[in-house]
Amino acid sequence: MTGSPHRPGGLAPHEPDDLYAVPPPWDIGRPQPAFLALAKVGALRGRVLDIGCGTGEHALMAAGLGLHATGVDLASRALRTAETKAHDRSSKARFLRHDARQLAGLDEQFDTVLDCGLFHVFDDDDRNAYIDGLRSVIPPGGRFFMLCCSDREQSSWGRVHKVTREEIETAFADGWRIESIEATTIEVTTDPDGLRSWLTAATRI
Repeated sequence: MTGSPHRPGGLAPHEPDDLYAVPPPWDIGRPQPAFLALAKVGALRGRVLDIGCGTGEHALMAAGLGLHATGVDLASRALRTAETKAHDRSSKARFLRHDARQLAGLDEQFDTVLDCGLFHVFDDDDRNAYIDGLRSVIPPGGRFFMLCCSDREQSSWGRVHKVTREEIETAFADGWRIESIEATTIEVTTDPDGLRSWLTAATRI
């Protein structure tokens, strides 16, 4: 979840590792409930990619279901923690240091891709590069699930863009079928109400 919410009052990080110098608010030590619910109903399948995986909870969740799970992030600190968790839990989840804006460089494809808190930090150019990369790693029929900050959120979260439904629809207009955009929250350690968010489900066509 590198590049995710950062409350005002602190220094805005410029390097991925800065986000994990201390435990960040979105690192709740368990899967986000919205993604856990997807796992419980069998929405995750095949090869799973967790983009901006942070300390790895969603990749580890997928691996715990017996799926081939990979997490990618640019924050080395977070990846070291993820690898330690995988070792301690006897998990086969794999973690790689990789830029989410260059997904084609993975030279792999995945049946299910997860994004918790990454899309909403990108400006237009980075967002376009990211979505181009998603097209390269998700084959037709593959599914993409995204949690991103909603324009319903009232508080300020630093680099985070408050995303509208229309922005999501525009971003995924070419080559995707949007199945749902639902109001939900991203749990954080600093606010019991969480961060108001959208959960998007889309299929590559």
